[in-house]
Amino acid sequence: MGDPSSSSLTDRPAATTPSGVSIDLSAVVLAVTADEPRVLALQWGERPALPSGPLEPAHRTLEAGLRSWVERQTDQRLNYVEQLYTFGDLDRHDAGARALSVAYLALVREARTAGEAEAAWLDWYGFFPWEDWRGGRPALLDHIEAALEAWAEAAPDARSADVRRMRRRLAFPDGGGTWNDERVLERYELLYEAGLVAESRTDEADRPLTLALGRPMSFDHRRILATAIGRLRGKIKYRPVVFELMPPAFTLLQLQRAVEALSGMLLHKQNFRRLVETQGLVEETGETVSATGGRPARLVRFRREVLVERPAPGVRTQGARR
Repeated sequence: MGDPSSSSLTDRPAATTPSGVSIDLSAVVLAVTADEPRVLALQWGERPALPSGPLEPAHRTLEAGLRSWVERQTDQRLNYVEQLYTFGDLDRHDAGARALSVAYLALVREARTAGEAEAAWLDWYGFFPWEDWRGGRPALLDHIEAALEAWAEAAPDARSADVRRMRRRLAFPDGGGTWNDERVLERYELLYEAGLVAESRTDEADRPLTLALGRPMSFDHRRILATAIGRLRGKIKYRPVVFELMPPAFTLLQLQRAVEALSGMLLHKQNFRRLVETQGLVEETGETVSATGGRPARLVRFRREVLVERPAPGVRTQGARR
């Protein structure tokens, strides 16, 4: 990948096919720490990048290659890993060559980072500030909606303007519309197309950046991150993947805060607890932990038997949102 600000990513030769296509492995490593969702990023140059590296002949599988790169670059060992998507747009490489990136989603409990590059855990809402509704509707959405309306008015014809307005209403609903927390990628790509994120200018250097939204990333890594967040937000509702981010024992309040951090939505405490207990997702450990300003809280753990009891044992939050 050819971002000069991240030369360390390009110093290693990428594996290429006979047609000259390079194959890269990228990791979106996510954790929840202190009630905040975080992504592991490499601090090379002005823009952070996801851990990544080329597929090498010594890599037995794609996943083995990915794990090797992440551990080498960040000193973080991966547990839960799933393939996310293959990104291969022609314009994702500024040299003009076709570069495929096989991206993976990894869920971990945050650990100290080291490795061969500067790595850090970053709040993912720094990249997507409009996605965090825990404090209510983000004020930034007023500016986004105004900018997207201006973009619609600048369309070449009335039909195109109507299409742009319809897309905006689906991604950023106003009035009585319902916010869909899973449409992270759809919202980012709309902002990209409208020229409202810094990465937009990689395609058209003379395009004015009317509104800089969120922290940019190297290459198309913010698009990859948006894909991962949307995937995770959907998956926690039908698979118990959130427990990959939890310690072995935790309180129900800690679990609620983790789900709120991931979804960007506040949940009703009693309704959430009733849903979790009704679904049989946790069991008590018999231990308690002292809670600040209140009575001791019961410690629970994930009840693994639920994996064979139900086909879709996720943390269903319908009816628990505030």
